[in-house]
Amino acid sequence: MFDPRYATGLTGQVVRRLDAFNQRHPWSHNDHFHGWILRRLPPARRTALDVGCGRGQLVEALAGRFEQVDGIDRDAEMARLAGERLAADPRVTIRQTPFAQVTGAYDLITMVAVLHHLELEPALAHARDLLAPGGRLLVVGLARVSTPLDLAWELTSAMINPLVGMVKHPRADTSGPRRPPFPVLDPALTYGEIRAGARRELPGAHQRRQLHFRYTLDWTKPEPPRVL
Repeated sequence: MFDPRYATGLTGQVVRRLDAFNQRHPWSHNDHFHGWILRRLPPARRTALDVGCGRGQLVEALAGRFEQVDGIDRDAEMARLAGERLAADPRVTIRQTPFAQVTGAYDLITMVAVLHHLELEPALAHARDLLAPGGRLLVVGLARVSTPLDLAWELTSAMINPLVGMVKHPRADTSGPRRPPFPVLDPALTYGEIRAGARRELPGAHQRRQLHFRYTLDWTKPEPPRVL
């Protein structure tokens, strides 16, 4: 996401004013993409895994569509909050565990603002191995700005952000800046580097830049060839 601290001149003034406005009308960019995920669920809906489940909002949404949903987070506080939120749902299991230690087979794996916390190619390879044939990986990610095209998308997102904030959070929040409710980390890899890694580990994956400072990636594990 474009950092207003590094903008200079007239552009810096505009970006900082937009940032101040956004602070008064906050909304979750990550939750915004839950709809993108729910529109792309695989045909088989037995098991799902949400990696970096945070407070469990996406797990809760998936629980009404799958027989079993596992949510994992390596942060103890996030796992605790998600566990408390979904304790009464027998379809849900929440665990504090690293993604690399997960075993099993899943029809869906989701990662929202999580992949940049992991080592890219090993994480994609592990997701590929965990997916059942026909299973789907859906990623909403962040990438480091490195090209003029990246910057154009970031600035466009910054301009649109206040409009979305007014719709989603019309009443101004005057309590001042708040700490994010989950661990944050600036992305180290560029969009191009992520695309190259995905091509190596997930041939045929679809990756797209999106507004709201995110990109999306989706991949479906091929079915094995039928024996005639």
